[in-house]
Amino acid sequence: MTDNQRTEAPSLRRRSVLLGAAAGAGALALGAGPLATPAEAASFIKGADVSWLPQMEANGYYWNNSAGVRQDLFTILKGYGITAISLRTWVNPSSDPGNGHCSIEETAQLAKRAKDAGMQVLIGFHFGDTWNSVGVQNPPAAWAAMTYSQMLDAMYDYVYHSCNIIKYYGVTPAWVKIGNETNSGICKPVGSVTRPAQMTGLLNAAYEMSKDVFPNTPVLVHLAQPQNLASVQNFLNAYRDNGGKWDITGLSSYAQGGNVPGVLANMQAIQSSYGKPIMQVEYGGPVGKPTQVRDSLKAFITGIKSFGGLGTFFWEPEGYPSFNAYNSSAWDEASRRPTAAMDGFLGV
Repeated sequence: MTDNQRTEAPSLRRRSVLLGAAAGAGALALGAGPLATPAEAASFIKGADVSWLPQMEANGYYWNNSAGVRQDLFTILKGYGITAISLRTWVNPSSDPGNGHCSIEETAQLAKRAKDAGMQVLIGFHFGDTWNSVGVQNPPAAWAAMTYSQMLDAMYDYVYHSCNIIKYYGVTPAWVKIGNETNSGICKPVGSVTRPAQMTGLLNAAYEMSKDVFPNTPVLVHLAQPQNLASVQNFLNAYRDNGGKWDITGLSSYAQGGNVPGVLANMQAIQSSYGKPIMQVEYGGPVGKPTQVRDSLKAFITGIKSFGGLGTFFWEPEGYPSFNAYNSSAWDEASRRPTAAMDGFLGV
């Protein structure tokens, strides 16, 4: 099959300006999970990012449920009331098991698997070949020498092409996230927050192409460390003031214990100030302190629900430390059972 057949379009480069209001809260409603009440599921999203799942399975990893019985990971997650899966994608990733993969083709295949398991899907673009985060915003290697105009064309093409691959696999994402922890901008230096017009142009191109393919799918921007309110405001002010388009403000927070109330207050202030609902798109905590992580997760869910936030995603709960030295997951590697951290999704 050719790329044109897959994308079902004669050209990858599209510059459509989309009109109309963003999708309303009704488009965000989810069906109930096994342990979630219908009212709870309709009003609050409980999710998990499991982008490492295919690589881990290929390396012989598996997961047991709380009774010690081996099950498909999605089945186990649904038992905790989780109804949504977040998946990242990189432009030209390496084959490294932990820090590569996640090409759009691989991501689309995993998105279809999640859909077939009855889960809704969040697709997250990093706009890089590997991790971009609050401290790192490197463009894909193929874009690194581009001018702003060239990069704008590349962004239009890439997001349009990628969304059509997702569509080809029969998946309509419930959400699309443009960028990952973009406090300092994207594809730096061209799209740095210190060049706000260019940053906004690139992100608006991604927004428009997502809407061109999936017109009813809400689009998120994503900021890290809401405890540092000024950093989040710096990005959102620059983006808004230059005509930035977004429907939901995604926020990462791994705060624990006594730090949670202050973060929740800032999340509420961000939602109120910019008129966009917030979603906690990353959460986790020390794998060796599962009850602390559980209690903090419950506090986040309770707090976010109280001011009308949309949901919470646990980041890579299945990620055993031996796989990629990641120590904020929610599975015990010795027993392969979920830890008490996962209980934070229950009863709230």
